[in-house]
Amino acid sequence: MKAEDVVELQEPELSGGERMFVPAVLAGLGLTMRHIRRTLRGKHRTMQYPEERREQLSIFEGGMDLQRYRGVHRLNRDEQGRVKCVACYMCSTACPAHCIHIVGEEAPWPDREKYPVKFDIDELRCIYCGMCEEACPVNAIELTYEYDMVGLTRGEMIYDKEKLLMMYDVTVEKKPM
Repeated sequence: MKAEDVVELQEPELSGGERMFVPAVLAGLGLTMRHIRRTLRGKHRTMQYPEERREQLSIFEGGMDLQRYRGVHRLNRDEQGRVKCVACYMCSTACPAHCIHIVGEEAPWPDREKYPVKFDIDELRCIYCGMCEEACPVNAIELTYEYDMVGLTRGEMIYDKEKLLMMYDVTVEKKPM
């Protein structure tokens, strides 16, 4: 190693107050006092979940803007109640997290060539970017406003075709506020 490649760093000199961390402690106490004042004035953001849900709060009280929120996926149905997906693989191709897996076969219906026999989305791997929704040419996949999905195992958080269609049945009537 050459002598000119070595850079010596000098430790900065700290004053007496800085050595005792007084400025950092006072800054932390100031922040704590601002939060206490905000809470005492009633401007806190604490939500009593599950009795109080995010949709019930206004945006100014810490609620969410449901026009831009992306929650759990659903597979839409067509007018005959069949899965709307045509197994074109565009959603799985557009997905940056590679969490969508589709197996397509020839459709038994005359109005389309293929349909998904298997359609899985790993909700734990998904980054909820909405690229799948944008890429779908038939609007078969959609992100809902549901945010309280629970699973005790990783397998429960992999939504298959039946779960995604069930999510459609549950959320088809819900409209954003």
